[in-house]
Amino acid sequence: MGVIQATKFTGGTTQIGYDTEPNECPFCHKKITPRIYQAYVKDDILEIIFRCPDSDCGRTFIGIYKNELVSGNTWQFKLKSTSVGTFVEANFSENIKELSSNFVEIFNQASKAESLNLHHIAGIGFRKALEFLIKDYLIKKNPENEENIKSKFLGKCIKDDIDNVNVKEMAQRATWLGNDEAHYVRKWETKDIEDLKLLIKVTLHWIEMELLTEQYRNEM
Repeated sequence: MGVIQATKFTGGTTQIGYDTEPNECPFCHKKITPRIYQAYVKDDILEIIFRCPDSDCGRTFIGIYKNELVSGNTWQFKLKSTSVGTFVEANFSENIKELSSNFVEIFNQASKAESLNLHHIAGIGFRKALEFLIKDYLIKKNPENEENIKSKFLGKCIKDDIDNVNVKEMAQRATWLGNDEAHYVRKWETKDIEDLKLLIKVTLHWIEMELLTEQYRNEM
């Protein structure tokens, strides 16, 4: 928690308490403790100007805070986002790129949308990426069923066609959260887009372990 003297929109200054500083530079993406330069407050929005301390970067960016009730009658400005910096694509193994180049492309497009704070469409993008990953995985394992797999609902593909228990269970849960991103009412209210991304990564892990196992069995 920090305290800063902020310039008010109407003139003068006021002392403002806030929860935390950003711990990653949006430009170089290194973990940092940013330098603080100035702050401005208007109504329930606080903007703090930070600078990356890394000598190879040194870029200036803005942390955006919103005043929220944290407990009882206590209010605090909480960090919500930083100004847009540079986007870094997720890195995937050659096995995953070869398995589903569409998954890689869609996942990175969804990640870029998220970096621009387009959270509503980012979630749907991650759900679409998951579908391409699972269907390409199944088509690789069952090429004779390609057309059937393409036309099948994702949930049914997972239920009927995946034999690997770890892949099945993680893909199923990722699908539940992915579907929440497209529906008016969320079923899993305690989970969010971060949980969806984590479940996709866990699903990827088990798929990659299976691919590597098959690779070394064939090579040795």
